[in-house]
Amino acid sequence: MRSKNPDRRSTAWSSRARAEARSNRKPSTCISSVRALLMDRRIGIFGLCVVLIQFANAAMLPLVGQVLSQGNDHSAPLYMSACIITAQLVMMPVAAWAGRACTVHGRKWVLMIGFSVLPIRGVLYTLTGDPIALIAIEILDGVGAGIFGVAAVLVVADLTGGTGRFNLTNGAIGTAISLGASLSHVVSGLIVHHLGYDAAFLALSAVASIALGCLWIAMPETSDTRRHGEGRSRAGHR
Repeated sequence: MRSKNPDRRSTAWSSRARAEARSNRKPSTCISSVRALLMDRRIGIFGLCVVLIQFANAAMLPLVGQVLSQGNDHSAPLYMSACIITAQLVMMPVAAWAGRACTVHGRKWVLMIGFSVLPIRGVLYTLTGDPIALIAIEILDGVGAGIFGVAAVLVVADLTGGTGRFNLTNGAIGTAISLGASLSHVVSGLIVHHLGYDAAFLALSAVASIALGCLWIAMPETSDTRRHGEGRSRAGHR
C-alpha cells in the first residue's frame, strides 16, 4: 500500500506541472504571435494599403448622398437606396469572378483592378450632378467592393498559411479598415466645409491613387501558385 502512494503523488505532480507549463506558455505564445505580425513587412504594407483605400472609399457614398439631397430633400432617400442597391447587385457577380481570377492571375493584379476603379469613381462624381448619372457611377463601387471583399481574405490567408495567425491578422486588417473609414469621414467633412464637394472627391481620388501606387510598387504577390509560375518562367528565359 505504501509503495503505491508515491507513484500516485508523482503522477499527480507531473500532471499539475504539465498543466502549469501549458498555462505559462499561452501568454508567451500570444506575445510571439503579435510580435511576428508586427515584424512581417508584407502584412504591414498590406495594412497600409487597406487604410489608404478605405480612407478614400468610405466617405464617397455619404458625400454623394449629400449632393443628391441638395434641392431634392424628398427624393434623396430614394436616390440613396438606388445607389446602395446598384452597388450590391454589381458586387455579387464581381465577387464570384474575383475568386476565380485570384486563382488564375494572382491576388495582386486582381486587387489592383479593384483599387484602380476608386480614383476613376471619385473624378466622375465631379463631372455631373445628375442623379441618374451618380447612381450609374455606383457600379464602380460594386466592382471595387466585390474584388476587395474576396481578394483581401485570400491575401491574409496566403500571408498566414500554416502559422495559426489567420484570425489575429484578419482582425488587424479589420482594424485598418475601421481606422481608414473613420479618418475618411472626418477629413472629407472638413474639406467639404472649407472647399466644397468637388475638392473632397478629388482629394479622396488622390488618396486612392496613392493606395494603388503603394500596392503596385511595394506589395508582393502572395499566391504560392502565381509566385512559382513566375519563378519557372524566369528560369525558362534564362
